[in-house]
Amino acid sequence: MIRTAEIYGINGPVVYIKGSTDFKMAEMVYVGKERLVGEVIELERDRTTIQVFEETTGLKPGETVTATGDAISVTLAPGILNNIFDGIERPLEEIAKESGAFISRGTKVSSLDTEKLWETHMTVKPGDTVSGGTIICQVQETAAIVHKCMVPPDVKGTVLSVAPDGNYTIQDPIVKVQLMDGSERELTMMQKWPIRIPRPARKRYACTKPLVTGQRILDTLFPIAKGGTAAVPGGFGTGKTMTQHQIAKWSDADIIIYIGCGERGNEMTQVLEDFSKLIDPKSGNPLMDRTTLIANTSNMPVAAREASIYTGVTLAEYYRDMGYDVAIMADSTSRWAEALRELSGRLEEMPAEEGFPAYLASRLSAFYERAGMMLNLNGTEGSVSIIGAVSPQGGDFSEPVTQNTKRFVRCFWGLDKSLAYARHFPAIHWLTSYSEYLTDLAPWYKDYVSRDFVDCRNQLMAILNQESALMEIVKLIGSDVLPDDQKLVLEIAKVIRLGFLQQNAFHPDDTCVPMEKQLKMMQVILYLNTKARTLVTMNMPISVLKEENIFEKVIAMKYDIPNDKPELFDDYMKEIDAFYERVLEKNA
Repeated sequence: MIRTAEIYGINGPVVYIKGSTDFKMAEMVYVGKERLVGEVIELERDRTTIQVFEETTGLKPGETVTATGDAISVTLAPGILNNIFDGIERPLEEIAKESGAFISRGTKVSSLDTEKLWETHMTVKPGDTVSGGTIICQVQETAAIVHKCMVPPDVKGTVLSVAPDGNYTIQDPIVKVQLMDGSERELTMMQKWPIRIPRPARKRYACTKPLVTGQRILDTLFPIAKGGTAAVPGGFGTGKTMTQHQIAKWSDADIIIYIGCGERGNEMTQVLEDFSKLIDPKSGNPLMDRTTLIANTSNMPVAAREASIYTGVTLAEYYRDMGYDVAIMADSTSRWAEALRELSGRLEEMPAEEGFPAYLASRLSAFYERAGMMLNLNGTEGSVSIIGAVSPQGGDFSEPVTQNTKRFVRCFWGLDKSLAYARHFPAIHWLTSYSEYLTDLAPWYKDYVSRDFVDCRNQLMAILNQESALMEIVKLIGSDVLPDDQKLVLEIAKVIRLGFLQQNAFHPDDTCVPMEKQLKMMQVILYLNTKARTLVTMNMPISVLKEENIFEKVIAMKYDIPNDKPELFDDYMKEIDAFYERVLEKNA
């Protein structure tokens, strides 16, 4: 039976229906003559409230609202990768063919191509017992990724028949299953899943493997684990988006879901243009072959912005269920929180701090808690890592979105305005940032990189902290009055900052650095520190050490040594030894 009701009032994207309805909470509805997509967000005895995911201009009281019986869901099937969707999984390329550069209201297009034939290899046979997550067939979705079509989580039974290997659309029945109650059900490659409900998994694991990004300050000082969560807060122009771009390009995640939530359209255009040209260093395939973009730019309807991050995380969980490691870039959760604030204001809810709704913290936690390293229903292991950019107004980290985000993430990469203005990128400040994953990842570093890795990292951080304490004195009375051993701390800290932490995204070797080279760079810097400190204890003035230009040579090693030739670091060790001998001879 079709359930309908009439619009009573309209307030921006919020629509009211007067009187009693039999609509359900979180049900998807079609609003007005143009059948705009909406969702029931509040039910009272005499009023129903709906948020509309499209522009409501021209909508008027008396028009009809039609219930669908389903929650807001995404379509899950081959064709998701190498695609760009809006906040509710409508393909923008298909919409552009119908309505041009701007999305017209009430556009009806399938989320995925229902006519494309996919070469399908079946992985079950008649008589097999299947349940939620069982892989029934495999499709080469892109050159980089094999799509594993699975039994929906709520289905369990025995396979009655299986279609032969061949070419099928995502809607063609390929497997017939007899359910536990005796009824039969035909399965296709396609399934739907409500975006606000996490997909089930068998078990959550501790995060013990790092998401290797190729960015030294992240991999070495403040690592994130696969299945972990990180926040990238920073003011305008500090490099939040570029940091996420670098991680998306070079991290060892199998699949990237990039959510442009309320950001400028030109930023999403840059992602599209950059990613389509880039080649994945792991597979040699185009980077877009393992990437999906969800674009909900600042000029798109505000309610769809609120839904976009749930759409993104649901797509990520689907690929996690296949056994892939997925990384989500949410840019930016502040714009998403602003969408929450606007909708809350229109609903006349009691505002909390800075006008944000009182449930801001619970919504943020519900999003970040969907990350994790999981044992899936089908026995595979996969992960969802969430890296959310935060855009605090004026760079104020004490505002509610940043503070609440810090409660739910274990990795905090604080971007600093002064570093960005000094052209030090990534502008992640080593004193305001932290990672709680370091202890969990220490065994991995020990087994797969070196026993000395964490110790070298800790020594670098100790030098940077010493420099911070000394700079307080330098600001007051200058550096000339410092003893030579403290002047050496400042010199070595400068080598760490410029030679290790600063990274050039446009240099072929420096844009992405393997873990082995990161370790060798740390060892060279610490070896220089040891030799220089020995000379200082022998009363060699720091001015004599600086005459040799050894500090500048070590800073330049990130450019001089190719990533595939770590053995060349031995030459730097010899150069430091030669420097040590020359200084001794001069002052003998």
